[in-house]
Amino acid sequence: MAFLIILITCFVIILATSQPCQTPDDFVAATSPGHIIIGGLFAIHEKMLSSEDYPRRPQIQKCVGFEISVFLQTLAMIHSIEMINNSTLLSGVKLGYEIYDTCTEVTVAMAATLRFLSKFNCSRETMEFKCDYSSYMPRVKAVIGSGYSEITMAVSRMLNLQLMPQVGYESTAEILSDKIRFPSFLRTVPSDFHQIKAMAHLIQKSGWNWIGIITTDDDYGRLALNTFIIQAEANNVCIAFKEVLPAFLSDNTIEFRINQTLEKIILEAQLLGVLKNVTFTDGWNSFHFDAHGDLNTGYDVVLWKEINGHMTVTKMAEYDLQNDVFIIRDQETKNEFRNLKQIQSKCSKECSPGQMKKTTRSQHICCYECENCPENHYSNQTDMPHCLLCNNKTHWAPVRSTMCFEKEVEYLNWNDSLAILLLILSLLGIIFVLVVGIIFTRNLNTPVVKSSGGLRVCYVILLCHFLNFASTSFFIGEPQDFTCKTRQTLFGVSFTLCISCILMKSLKILLAFNFDPKLQKFLKCLYKPILIIFICTGIQVVICTLWLIFAAPTVEVNVSLPRVIILECEEGSILAFGTMLGYIAILAFICFIFAFKGRKLPENYNEAKFITFGMLIYFIAWITFIPIYATTFGKYVPAVEIIVILISNYGILCCTFFPKCYVIICKQEINTKSAFLKMIYSYSSHSVSSIAMSPASLDSMNGNVTMTNPSSSGKSATWQKSKDLQAQAFAQTCRENATSVSKTLPRKRISSI
Repeated sequence: MAFLIILITCFVIILATSQPCQTPDDFVAATSPGHIIIGGLFAIHEKMLSSEDYPRRPQIQKCVGFEISVFLQTLAMIHSIEMINNSTLLSGVKLGYEIYDTCTEVTVAMAATLRFLSKFNCSRETMEFKCDYSSYMPRVKAVIGSGYSEITMAVSRMLNLQLMPQVGYESTAEILSDKIRFPSFLRTVPSDFHQIKAMAHLIQKSGWNWIGIITTDDDYGRLALNTFIIQAEANNVCIAFKEVLPAFLSDNTIEFRINQTLEKIILEAQLLGVLKNVTFTDGWNSFHFDAHGDLNTGYDVVLWKEINGHMTVTKMAEYDLQNDVFIIRDQETKNEFRNLKQIQSKCSKECSPGQMKKTTRSQHICCYECENCPENHYSNQTDMPHCLLCNNKTHWAPVRSTMCFEKEVEYLNWNDSLAILLLILSLLGIIFVLVVGIIFTRNLNTPVVKSSGGLRVCYVILLCHFLNFASTSFFIGEPQDFTCKTRQTLFGVSFTLCISCILMKSLKILLAFNFDPKLQKFLKCLYKPILIIFICTGIQVVICTLWLIFAAPTVEVNVSLPRVIILECEEGSILAFGTMLGYIAILAFICFIFAFKGRKLPENYNEAKFITFGMLIYFIAWITFIPIYATTFGKYVPAVEIIVILISNYGILCCTFFPKCYVIICKQEINTKSAFLKMIYSYSSHSVSSIAMSPASLDSMNGNVTMTNPSSSGKSATWQKSKDLQAQAFAQTCRENATSVSKTLPRKRISSI
């Protein structure tokens, strides 16, 4: 300790005598001879006096503002060199030093650097300028310093001429890691890149996004400011304000770590390469220079806290720049570190999951409003800049959602209440078909059953109704390719067969009760029951077969609805579907025409009238179906077609068979052969009386016709004669029909119904 006090006293005396800077020797702060000279640059004084106090001449001015902390660093360098000289580390080699006070001024540091570059064994003022300095031997072999990055960059550019190693102990500017511009610079402190990265990490960890920056107006401050702004923007941190202070402010409360000197020095030609590969320890940690000449050390995170009016600085954590983590040693410090999150430094309240940030007109992205995510969008983190879109094909999301939900797959399920109701109606229809079949079978030989075309025709029609009711089950349940192809084909063919059989019945009724010879002859030629039924049904089979071959119905996954996926049968070809239904409608219309013409039948045999009503029900149902089917969307589309099938099937079934069942069960007295013959006789007599007209009536008609044209010309006479002949022919036809009927009835022959 006594030695250190004496050394400080002597050093202060040397500095005091060198203040006027009368000669170059007085410019040196401290020097010691040796075989190898190591230069040193330290800002022992804070600044130089302003040039206003002295004439403007190219000379080094007086330095003021003594910095004790930097002075201690200078003593640390001297002490380290003396320890090496007093050891056996460099046997026979003595290290010397030449230390200059830069006065925190680039000009002074450059003057000292020129002294370092002077030629070996020559005057200090001698420096040779060459194109190649490979063989040049400078007096100083390496330089330690200087402190500030701005000064270090200027010095390093001059030392690069001879690739003289320079080891910085405080210069942290990121640009000094560029080995293209500063190939001979090494440092024992991390780059500002890591310092700024640690600061950004700390701010993000504390949950802040609204901060201010205070920096110095020099290369170190400006470079650090630019780098920090980039890091802050990358972490969505906004700069509320930026304050730039004059450079080189003194703060005695800040102490810089005293760096360890080099452990060994070898031949000066290999000095720079060896320095880059040096590894040394402080007892616990191992240190080395990386490829950028930066030392693998970290930072201390300190907390400035005011306690009882005094400012205290407490170490909170260490920043490991290699792993980008904060190392906290004790629990109390960890709690203090966590308390940083309680400090609110935000421009806007954070947006919760399910919301997104909506930037206001402010220039800062950290000032925003929170807006709920719209439907089918979500956000699962706080302060998300935008909401994420769900996969609309498989997922959906409500407003302000934090996640996407899978769409529910829907179709007309067996458990659906509407499906159950429709199935009950279909089952009830099948029961009606079976009951009608039983009733007709037990009353096989009654006139009502025989007049309906016989049991085989009735069975065919009832089978068609059964298949129509059964086809509705293929519209319910999860759609499959088989059910999609079967349901329309089964309905189309069975319904066509049903309408074809009813068409033949209508044609037969019209043939039996029509007494016009010409029309009767035409109907007899047309009436080929089996052939017509086969042809009519065969055409529908061909339509359905072509449909299945070229554009068969398939299962389609409909994802157009926002929250559900609809499994449905895509008909394949709307043209084929429409052709199938249109063909049935044509047959039904022909059947309706035939039945309508035979509507005035015997009172107890009014089947044509009921067929007419059945066809009307069919037309009303399917005409209503078209707009409803076209506008209905979703899982209940099949239900629309089921309802139409049931209505048309029930209408034809009820109109065709229920009146006959009513006669068989409730009107048994008219379901006899004698009653049936009596009804035929009554209807035939009425028809003959309306057709057969007396000669007096014809003469009267002829007379009326003649009187209407008493004074006609030649053309009028010809027209009168033609009308007379038509009337006579009409009367003769009526007489023949009456005679035919009168001959037929007494023989008790039943019309070929």
